[in-house]
Order: sequence, then structure tokens, then C-alpha cells
Amino acid sequence: MSDNDTLFMKRAIELSLENVTKGGGPFGAVIVRKGEILAESCNLVTALNDPTAHAEINVIREAARKLKTFDLSGCMIYASCEPCPMCLGAIYWARIDKVFFANTASDAQKIGFADSHIYKEISRPPQERNIEFRQLLRKEALRAFKAWKESENKIKY
Repeated sequence: MSDNDTLFMKRAIELSLENVTKGGGPFGAVIVRKGEILAESCNLVTALNDPTAHAEINVIREAARKLKTFDLSGCMIYASCEPCPMCLGAIYWARIDKVFFANTASDAQKIGFADSHIYKEISRPPQERNIEFRQLLRKEALRAFKAWKESENKIKY
């Protein structure tokens, strides 16, 4: 771990603390590229009434806008807490190279932010999940997949 890593993590933690003073959740994140902060954000779930507005999601969106690409290869994310399943998925989809985190999922669970049940749900077949899942119109929906597969204009991601 370098001195810069420590500075970037301190900024993510600072964002999380600032957010608490504004009534938001205790989470902050920064994305770094080529040794400089490209984007920074905090948890805006309650401010925006958006359950997906986690710090990591917000900062990924901002970095992608600035770079004008969905591919954040070459970037690192510094999060004040270990990413939840949703954020982890977004990090992988964004192709971020490295994740640094401060607090653990266990630390978050101790203050009421538990996501272990989501990991359990993900591993279950859809018909065994706590939220009802029903498959409908697969045959019709497969037409879009076929069209995408055959399209010469598609952008793979």
C-alpha cells in the first residue's frame, strides 16, 4: 500500500463522514485513474429516494460520464466500506482494476446495514428465493437477444 492509497482512502472516509452530517448514510467512495481522483461521491439513497444510489454506484456513474465510456479499466476504487452485492456487480461490470475498502461488511452489519441475506438469495435458484420470481414470455424475449447477436452495430460490453 502506498502513501497515495492512504490519501485516497482518507478522502473516501472523509466523504462518508461529511455525508453523515447531512443525514445520509456513512459511505463514501472515490475512483482514481493515473494517480489522480477522477470522481468522488457518497451514499445518496435517502437524499434521492433511490435504493441504488450507493456511493460506489454514484462514483462509477460519474467516472464513466467524465471518461465517456462504460469501461473503467485502469481505474481503482476506494470505498469507505466493503462493497455490497449490487456495488460489487457494478465494479465488475465497469472493469475496475482494483478495490480498496476500509470498513468490512461485518462492521456495516453491526450498525444495521446487513447484506448477507442478499448473498444467500443470489445463490438460491429463483423459485426458492424469498421474493417471488416467475419467468414469463421467454420465447418472445429471446428475439431481442437474437437481434443483438446478429446486429452489426452492437457495442460489446
